[in-house]
Amino acid sequence: MVSGFAQCGNMKTATEFFHLMPAKNPVSWTSLIAGYARQGQGHRALQLFARMMAFRIRPDQFTFSSCLCACASIASLKHGKQVHAYMTRMNFRPNAIVVSSLIDMYAKCGCLDAGRLVFDATSVKKDVVLWNTMLSALAQHGRGEEAIRMVDEMICSGVKPNRITLIILLHACSHSGLVQEGLRVFESMTLSHGVVPDQEHYACLVDILGRAGDFDNLINQLQKLPCEPNEQILSALLGVCAIHGNMELGKTAAEQLMKLEPQSPAAYVLLSSIHATLGKWDSAEQFRELMEKRQVKKEQGISWIEQQNNLHTFTVSEQLAGHHEEEEEEEEDVPSSPID
Repeated sequence: MVSGFAQCGNMKTATEFFHLMPAKNPVSWTSLIAGYARQGQGHRALQLFARMMAFRIRPDQFTFSSCLCACASIASLKHGKQVHAYMTRMNFRPNAIVVSSLIDMYAKCGCLDAGRLVFDATSVKKDVVLWNTMLSALAQHGRGEEAIRMVDEMICSGVKPNRITLIILLHACSHSGLVQEGLRVFESMTLSHGVVPDQEHYACLVDILGRAGDFDNLINQLQKLPCEPNEQILSALLGVCAIHGNMELGKTAAEQLMKLEPQSPAAYVLLSSIHATLGKWDSAEQFRELMEKRQVKKEQGISWIEQQNNLHTFTVSEQLAGHHEEEEEEEEDVPSSPID
């Protein structure tokens, strides 16, 4: 029951059933930890892990993977290192999933080199998922040239790149300003790797060309699309139009996106951003008002900050010092040291 409700995202009910269990086994603990990690509530996942350790319950591969994902989601390097150190102390042999989670945690906490050391030192057989995790870490940090070299290493090791590999590689080129390299990757996908470009690959290409301001080439590439552009492509197009203040193309993309996804906030927010960038504040405000009128909700941003050995959560509209007393009573702070 705990696992079922946690997988559905109903953490309140999952937690209630968990507390009703007379004897809690590793599966029930891990199911709840994984559920909170999936829901972006990394601080709660770490609270549970700390309690699990206090009861001397031995974690398994899935437990460690979920805890590392929780650390990554709140960018808590301190807790991530503690989990890694605990694995080392107990001579735990991680599988490919845990190794991937370690690499991802270090990358998202700003320690890419530590993630690379984990990748290079692992005795686990490097499958396409593990290679893709390391490539994604390089892409996040704008190390596009290194990512391109790593794909060559991957092929030499006998692992064939898949569609996800190429999406990551295109992202790496985009975030590193490698326009020509990105074009070469895109144009050689089918011939070199047997992967036919889909809408997600085209969205990456839009981002690469758009960030470089090459709108003529961008439009030319979109005309080659075998079908109508989807939300991903239109959102990417809107994003680069906002960067460069391309009102005409941005408006066209926004109108198409509003037809496809009337309740998606992307079109309204980005159109408002384009007008604001150009100093057209009245027009920018009109799009915000239209959003409210149509009851389109923008996702609320959540941030975490560690202060005096405690982890605090707050949203964009809140101040750290302004937590309500009821919220503080309801949610405990995460202990600084979840592992004894």
